[in-house]
Amino acid sequence: MNWMTLIDGPSAAIVLGGTAVATVLRCGIGDCRTTMIRLTRLCGSGFDVDATRAELAAQVQDIRRDGLYRAAPHHYADSEFEEATGALIESRSLVALLDRHETHKLRRLVQSERAVRTVSQAAELAPVFGLAGTLIALSQLPADGLARGAFTGAIAMAVVTTLYGLLAANLVLAPLARLIERAAAKEETARQDVIDWLAGQIADAVPPRGKGLAA
Repeated sequence: MNWMTLIDGPSAAIVLGGTAVATVLRCGIGDCRTTMIRLTRLCGSGFDVDATRAELAAQVQDIRRDGLYRAAPHHYADSEFEEATGALIESRSLVALLDRHETHKLRRLVQSERAVRTVSQAAELAPVFGLAGTLIALSQLPADGLARGAFTGAIAMAVVTTLYGLLAANLVLAPLARLIERAAAKEETARQDVIDWLAGQIADAVPPRGKGLAA
């Protein structure tokens, strides 16, 4: 089999370019920007549980030693935990800590849902532009007769564009949507474990009023 026959620039431009433009028009610039950020994060190391716990351990020691009234908030690489622990120390309540965590969690879930929806939309559109490429290729057949070269080229492009659309949808875009979804779920589980650990570590240092609210 000659795999080089499956490489066709115009076909790729029709399928990939058309899918990209249609996705932007349907989902909007904002959702597409959020999707790109989420896709970029997939290439990174992700949320580091051990490093975050190590940073929080110093804060826990301060709170246990000095109490919430005298403890100073620390700075963290992760802005969520910096904001959450700052709210904890300022209000002296576990409720503030957990509320800030829930606020950030909701924001992250909304962003991941937007990204999954955008990539899923692109997966639906890719076969459509594969079909569009097929129709464009067939439209190039000469009206006054079928020269063998013109016929072969048109049919080849028609087949390749359909193939590109199916491959882009089922081997690239749909798996990417599921990958974003799984990565988001994994991160939320890890973050919840850390926040539960933190709450457990400082529960005894929270004033009775804070304990009552947290319950």
